[in-house]
Amino acid sequence: MSKILLRSALVVAVVGAAASTLAADISGAGATFPYPVYSKWADTYKKDTGIGLNYQSIGSGGGIKQIVARTVTFGASDAPMKAEDLEKNGLVQWPQVMGGIVMVVNLDGVKPGEIVIDGPTLAKIFLGEIKTWNDPALAKLNPGLKLPEGPIAVIHRSDGSGTSFNFTDYLSKVSADWKSKVGAAAAVEWPIGLAAKGNEGVANTVANTKGSVGYVEYAYAKQNNMTYAKMVNHDGKTVAPTMESFQAAAANADWANAPGYYQILTDQKGAASWPLTAATFILIPKQPQDAAVAGEALKFFDWAFKNGSKEAAALDYIPMPDNVIGMVRKTWAADVKTADGKPVYESK
Repeated sequence: MSKILLRSALVVAVVGAAASTLAADISGAGATFPYPVYSKWADTYKKDTGIGLNYQSIGSGGGIKQIVARTVTFGASDAPMKAEDLEKNGLVQWPQVMGGIVMVVNLDGVKPGEIVIDGPTLAKIFLGEIKTWNDPALAKLNPGLKLPEGPIAVIHRSDGSGTSFNFTDYLSKVSADWKSKVGAAAAVEWPIGLAAKGNEGVANTVANTKGSVGYVEYAYAKQNNMTYAKMVNHDGKTVAPTMESFQAAAANADWANAPGYYQILTDQKGAASWPLTAATFILIPKQPQDAAVAGEALKFFDWAFKNGSKEAAALDYIPMPDNVIGMVRKTWAADVKTADGKPVYESK
């Protein structure tokens, strides 16, 4: 078993063991993008409160399906649901944390941050139009960097994925060909490439495939010492994936005027903005089947807002701004209620 997969398995065991002590289990499923930080929060929360969290890292599409079917306490997705879909399914949505998606490569002799890729070139790679690493388009972006002559092995997600949603949204913004031929969605008909499940699956496949390129949440790249690419952003500036570049992109979000907190943060303007920045969202029923467990879930996420910022930042996630947290708490009190109309949880 590779180090990447082993690490994920160990985290699942810790979180699962914590959940087993609960009389009423807090269960969640969905996005792999926030899995490292949710796992860290769950471990600390267990130590602080004795209450555990069982979170299945199955992809945003799976998380949405499970919360719509009411088989979990909450769902998690990096592809936000639109206001009309939230209303149709009786759900409340909010952003819990933000982060960056990075391109990772497996190229001998290339160190993290040495290779540069821009959006149009990236789209052509994933369309199968640029087939080798020494293609003139890549050589022009990387003068002085010795690129191999071998073929490019494209790695993409196999599951319905919010990371894929944000990645394909970005490609649709920077490439008319991508927009018309493939489009943006949590699951698309990929023109080429090998499929892998979850951010951890893509990271593992890239790590074990010479000449490969894939997209993962930055924590997966950082924790596993993967070679990531710098990107040319909307303003034509070459930027590295850092907290500062993620924050620069996230600063453009207007959460107050976004129905259901629907925000896409890809390809934001600004000289310092990272082009593949994304928020990740939590979904919970307006009228939960088990109000007590739903209240415990909201208590956990409120604890994370209050106490989880340092752990999030340590993993290169961006904590939500205080004004947004205040709006989210008001949303909980107003919209997540028991059968007799009382809030299932109110922040203290």
